[in-house]
Amino acid sequence: MDKVRFMEDGLIRSISTGLSQKGVRDHNERLLLSLLQRNGPMPGSDLSRLAELSPPTVSSILRRLEGEGIIERGEPVRGKVGKPSIPMRLASDGVFSFGLKIGRRSTDLVLIDLNGELREERQLTYPVPIPSDIFDFLENGVRSITDAMDPVLAKRICGIGIAAPFEVWNWPDQTTDLSAALAPWEGVDLRAEVQLRTGLVVSLLNDATAACQAEQTYGRGKEFRDYAYFFIGAFIGGGIVLNNSVFEGRQGNAGALGSLRSIGPNGESMQLVDMASIHQLEERLREVDLDPQQLWSDPESWHSLSRYVDPWLGQTAQELAKAALSTCSVVDFEAILIDGAFPASVRDDLVSRVRRYVVTQDTRGLIQPRIESGSIGGKARAIGAATRPIGAQFMMQASLGVTV
Repeated sequence: MDKVRFMEDGLIRSISTGLSQKGVRDHNERLLLSLLQRNGPMPGSDLSRLAELSPPTVSSILRRLEGEGIIERGEPVRGKVGKPSIPMRLASDGVFSFGLKIGRRSTDLVLIDLNGELREERQLTYPVPIPSDIFDFLENGVRSITDAMDPVLAKRICGIGIAAPFEVWNWPDQTTDLSAALAPWEGVDLRAEVQLRTGLVVSLLNDATAACQAEQTYGRGKEFRDYAYFFIGAFIGGGIVLNNSVFEGRQGNAGALGSLRSIGPNGESMQLVDMASIHQLEERLREVDLDPQQLWSDPESWHSLSRYVDPWLGQTAQELAKAALSTCSVVDFEAILIDGAFPASVRDDLVSRVRRYVVTQDTRGLIQPRIESGSIGGKARAIGAATRPIGAQFMMQASLGVTV
């Protein structure tokens, strides 16, 4: 079969050519659902053309999906002649999925629908992530959200995705006390524990890759074919998109952009994660006896603490400018997208600064990429985690290099 292909105007020509043989209903259903997810509502005639399937085959699949409540009819669109066309769209109540993000300063639990809309959310903040506290929070959150749903809709929850660093116990800049507090994570089987606590099908992915997946599925990622994505949380991470697909790599750790090399203030060898993470801003606040927890619990503190935030933004922008060009020296990325766990106004300021710094860098042999803001924000990792069960069960698996 053909690999993933896209039209330059943003429409999917085909995720792979539709199949007509008997017994491949699942492939063709996924194909049509993926077309609707990426391109939005469209009539069966357009779906037939893009999927390269016959109109009767498409009509039969659409009737079946509509009967199952996964898609629904939109408002008729009248043309100049003939009957009005009826676009089909993903039904918001068709499928639901939980997403859990485990972070250094907070854990987020979300429930999204088939269109990526946030239906419910819960948050737990802490100085240090303790496994038992997080699993209790998860269990109670899933129960309370599910119990409050219409029982018919609750049966449409298809699973839970977990976004977490692959080595929670091995975060940078650990003190002895912090290392001891995080040590219990090393023996935790995240997938097994979450399944035990929730009874749901569990998917596991890197937290920054999950954020990238959210941007690609529901955000500005659709505007670009190839791009590198930076997400700035307590520690910076990233993801890469090639040929309109998030590329996770052999072990799911592709796009580990926080590990890019950098140079410290005294010329010492360091990584991007040591120079461009919110952790550095937290340290500055501790030095002047200010509580860094407010950065996570009070978005307005980013503005009230501008005396400390502005220097941090300057340093982070310089580091991101260098990192952006370094990534483009390996892959000819069209754009660099930047998002993070801070207010949108802070993100936009950071992006503006990165653009200015990129202009001053040595770009010999490189085509300068566009520097753009992401669009999902602080919940990107949790939302991206929630996309995984939906994608695995209902959409084409369009990972780069995988024949589908």
